[in-house]
Amino acid sequence: MSTTGPGGVNARDRIGGGPWVNFNGVVVAENLDQLHGDNNLTKETILTEKGNITNGRGDDPNMHDILTGSGLDGTAQAGEADTTCGNWTSSGEGSALVGHHDRQGGGANPTSWNSAHASRGCSQANLQGTGGNGFFYCFVSR
Repeated sequence: MSTTGPGGVNARDRIGGGPWVNFNGVVVAENLDQLHGDNNLTKETILTEKGNITNGRGDDPNMHDILTGSGLDGTAQAGEADTTCGNWTSSGEGSALVGHHDRQGGGANPTSWNSAHASRGCSQANLQGTGGNGFFYCFVSR
């Protein structure tokens, strides 16, 4: 997850250089270029901390929006708009950039795992209202 403002950090700078594996040991990306390019991140490979598949588009409920606060390249997005729910401290006002773990849906980049669109807001109801649940990615290097 990226943060913004003074002391802000790009998500891609805090997750190491790879390779990254999922819960079952399947490689999802070898390095940062692959992670933010042609990777193996899909609904079937992006697993929870318990090895389960998360509901995606077409499932009930849809929970495919994953909080990132990042652009397509894994960097924080500069500008006036809040893209990190107040640097992950707000559960009300603001918005966050989200990706689609199942690589399906709407938004400016509908197939992006890390930067599909902005959330409706930062409350649990608003995150769920746009197809999320407040989930985030956790990367483990091999």
